[in-house]
Amino acid sequence: MADGNVLIQRMVSGDFSAFEELYDMHHRLVYGIAVRMLERPALAEDLTQEVFTKIWTDPSAFRGGNLAGWIARMTRNKAIDLLRTRAIRPEVEIPETLRFERLTEDDVFAQLDSEAARSALDELPESQRSLILMGFFDGLTHEQMALKTGVPLGTVKTRIRTGLRKMRSTLAPMATA
Repeated sequence: MADGNVLIQRMVSGDFSAFEELYDMHHRLVYGIAVRMLERPALAEDLTQEVFTKIWTDPSAFRGGNLAGWIARMTRNKAIDLLRTRAIRPEVEIPETLRFERLTEDDVFAQLDSEAARSALDELPESQRSLILMGFFDGLTHEQMALKTGVPLGTVKTRIRTGLRKMRSTLAPMATA
Protein backbone atom coordinates (compact mmCIF):
# COMPACT_ATOMS: atom_id res chain seq x y z
CA MET A 1 0.00 0.00 0.00
CA ALA A 2 1.22 3.44 -0.91
CA ASP A 3 1.69 6.32 1.51
CA GLY A 4 -1.28 8.72 1.71
CA ASN A 5 0.74 11.68 0.43
CA VAL A 6 1.87 9.65 -2.58
CA LEU A 7 -1.71 8.58 -3.33
CA ILE A 8 -2.91 12.17 -3.20
CA GLN A 9 -0.14 13.29 -5.56
CA ARG A 10 -1.05 10.51 -7.98
CA MET A 11 -4.72 11.57 -7.76
CA VAL A 12 -3.80 15.19 -8.51
CA SER A 13 -2.29 13.78 -11.73
CA GLY A 14 -5.60 12.02 -12.49
CA ASP A 15 -4.58 8.49 -11.45
CA PHE A 16 -7.86 6.73 -10.73
CA SER A 17 -6.12 3.61 -9.42
CA ALA A 18 -4.65 5.79 -6.65
CA PHE A 19 -8.18 6.88 -5.75
CA GLU A 20 -9.33 3.26 -5.65
CA GLU A 21 -6.44 2.38 -3.35
CA LEU A 22 -7.23 5.35 -1.09
CA TYR A 23 -10.90 4.32 -1.02
CA ASP A 24 -9.99 0.74 -0.10
CA MET A 25 -7.79 2.02 2.72
CA HIS A 26 -10.28 4.47 4.23
CA HIS A 27 -13.90 3.71 3.27
CA ARG A 28 -14.56 1.75 6.50
CA LEU A 29 -13.29 4.69 8.55
CA VAL A 30 -15.57 7.15 6.73
CA TYR A 31 -18.64 4.91 6.87
CA GLY A 32 -18.01 4.08 10.54
CA ILE A 33 -17.84 7.73 11.56
CA ALA A 34 -20.86 8.59 9.44
CA VAL A 35 -23.06 5.78 10.75
CA ARG A 36 -22.14 6.55 14.36
CA MET A 37 -22.93 10.23 13.97
CA LEU A 38 -25.99 9.98 11.73
CA GLU A 39 -27.39 6.73 13.14
CA ARG A 40 -28.85 5.89 9.73
CA PRO A 41 -27.03 3.51 7.38
CA ALA A 42 -28.59 4.99 4.22
CA LEU A 43 -27.46 8.50 5.17
CA ALA A 44 -24.04 7.17 6.11
CA GLU A 45 -23.71 5.55 2.67
CA ASP A 46 -24.64 8.83 0.98
CA LEU A 47 -22.20 10.78 3.14
CA THR A 48 -19.42 8.26 2.42
CA GLN A 49 -20.01 8.74 -1.28
CA GLU A 50 -19.98 12.53 -0.83
CA VAL A 51 -16.68 12.48 1.07
CA PHE A 52 -14.92 10.35 -1.54
CA THR A 53 -16.40 12.37 -4.39
CA LYS A 54 -14.96 15.50 -2.77
CA ILE A 55 -11.55 13.81 -2.39
CA TRP A 56 -11.53 12.70 -6.03
CA THR A 57 -12.63 16.08 -7.39
CA ASP A 58 -10.27 18.13 -5.20
CA PRO A 59 -7.38 15.99 -3.95
CA SER A 60 -5.19 19.08 -3.63
CA ALA A 61 -7.35 20.18 -0.67
CA PHE A 62 -5.15 17.82 1.36
CA ARG A 63 -2.19 19.93 2.41
CA GLY A 64 -0.11 17.18 3.99
CA GLY A 65 -0.02 15.61 7.42
CA ASN A 66 -2.10 12.68 8.58
CA LEU A 67 -4.33 11.65 5.66
CA ALA A 68 -6.62 9.43 7.78
CA GLY A 69 -7.05 12.29 10.25
CA TRP A 70 -7.90 14.70 7.45
CA ILE A 71 -10.44 12.28 5.97
CA ALA A 72 -11.97 11.65 9.42
CA ARG A 73 -12.23 15.39 10.10
CA MET A 74 -13.85 15.98 6.68
CA THR A 75 -16.33 13.18 7.38
CA ARG A 76 -17.15 14.57 10.81
CA ASN A 77 -17.65 18.09 9.43
CA LYS A 78 -19.92 16.89 6.62
CA ALA A 79 -21.96 14.80 9.09
CA ILE A 80 -22.36 17.82 11.39
CA ASP A 81 -23.44 19.94 8.41
CA LEU A 82 -25.99 17.31 7.45
CA LEU A 83 -27.32 17.06 11.00
CA ARG A 84 -27.66 20.85 11.19
CA THR A 85 -29.45 20.98 7.85
CA ARG A 86 -31.85 18.24 8.94
CA ALA A 87 -32.51 20.12 12.20
CA ILE A 88 -33.38 23.27 10.25
CA ARG A 89 -35.31 21.48 7.51
CA PRO A 90 -36.34 18.14 8.96
CA GLU A 91 -37.25 15.51 6.42
CA VAL A 92 -40.63 13.96 6.83
CA GLU A 93 -39.87 10.29 6.99
CA ILE A 94 -42.20 7.96 5.20
CA PRO A 95 -42.67 4.72 7.09
CA GLU A 96 -41.02 1.86 5.23
CA THR A 97 -44.07 -0.31 5.81
CA LEU A 98 -46.35 2.13 3.97
CA ARG A 99 -47.22 0.75 0.60
CA PHE A 100 -45.96 2.84 -2.30
CA GLU A 101 -49.30 3.38 -4.03
CA ARG A 102 -50.44 5.63 -1.17
CA LEU A 103 -47.63 8.03 -1.99
CA THR A 104 -48.70 8.83 -5.55
CA GLU A 105 -50.55 11.78 -6.95
CA ASP A 106 -53.83 9.81 -7.09
CA ASP A 107 -55.95 12.83 -7.95
CA VAL A 108 -53.78 13.77 -10.93
CA PHE A 109 -53.58 10.22 -12.25
CA ALA A 110 -57.33 9.71 -11.83
CA GLN A 111 -57.98 12.53 -14.27
CA LEU A 112 -55.69 11.17 -16.95
CA ASP A 113 -56.21 8.39 -19.38
CA SER A 114 -53.99 5.37 -18.98
CA GLU A 115 -52.39 5.81 -22.41
CA ALA A 116 -50.97 9.20 -21.46
CA ALA A 117 -49.71 7.83 -18.15
CA ARG A 118 -48.03 4.89 -19.90
CA SER A 119 -46.43 7.27 -22.38
CA ALA A 120 -45.08 9.51 -19.58
CA LEU A 121 -43.79 6.46 -17.75
CA ASP A 122 -42.07 5.19 -20.90
CA GLU A 123 -40.18 8.49 -21.21
CA LEU A 124 -38.49 7.98 -17.84
CA PRO A 125 -35.01 6.47 -17.55
CA GLU A 126 -35.10 2.76 -16.72
CA SER A 127 -33.66 3.39 -13.25
CA GLN A 128 -36.70 5.52 -12.34
CA ARG A 129 -39.35 3.64 -14.32
CA SER A 130 -38.54 0.22 -12.86
CA LEU A 131 -38.78 1.49 -9.26
CA ILE A 132 -42.09 3.24 -9.90
CA LEU A 133 -43.47 0.07 -11.47
CA MET A 134 -42.30 -2.00 -8.48
CA GLY A 135 -44.14 0.37 -6.17
CA PHE A 136 -47.37 0.63 -8.17
CA PHE A 137 -47.77 -2.89 -9.46
CA ASP A 138 -45.78 -5.02 -7.05
CA GLY A 139 -46.69 -2.96 -3.99
CA LEU A 140 -43.11 -2.98 -2.70
CA THR A 141 -41.95 -0.57 -0.02
CA HIS A 142 -38.86 1.57 -0.58
CA GLU A 143 -36.83 -0.72 1.66
CA GLN A 144 -37.96 -3.80 -0.27
CA MET A 145 -37.01 -2.12 -3.54
CA ALA A 146 -33.56 -1.28 -2.17
CA LEU A 147 -33.03 -4.89 -1.11
CA LYS A 148 -34.31 -6.27 -4.41
CA THR A 149 -32.22 -3.96 -6.62
CA GLY A 150 -29.13 -3.52 -4.44
CA VAL A 151 -29.52 0.26 -4.75
CA PRO A 152 -29.10 2.30 -1.53
CA LEU A 153 -32.39 3.29 0.12
CA GLY A 154 -31.75 7.04 -0.27
CA THR A 155 -31.09 6.57 -3.98
CA VAL A 156 -34.31 4.55 -4.39
CA LYS A 157 -36.32 7.37 -2.79
CA THR A 158 -34.60 10.03 -4.90
CA ARG A 159 -35.15 8.13 -8.15
CA ILE A 160 -38.84 7.60 -7.39
CA ARG A 161 -39.36 11.22 -6.38
CA THR A 162 -37.54 12.47 -9.50
CA GLY A 163 -39.48 10.12 -11.76
CA LEU A 164 -42.83 11.15 -10.29
CA ARG A 165 -41.93 14.83 -10.69
CA LYS A 166 -41.03 14.25 -14.35
CA MET A 167 -44.30 12.41 -14.91
CA ARG A 168 -46.24 15.15 -13.15
CA SER A 169 -44.69 17.85 -15.35
CA THR A 170 -45.42 15.79 -18.47
CA LEU A 171 -49.00 15.03 -17.45
CA ALA A 172 -49.99 18.33 -15.79
CA PRO A 173 -50.92 20.11 -19.04
CA MET A 174 -53.19 17.19 -19.94
CA ALA A 175 -54.90 17.22 -16.55
CA THR A 176 -55.91 20.85 -16.87
CA ALA A 177 -57.20 20.40 -20.42
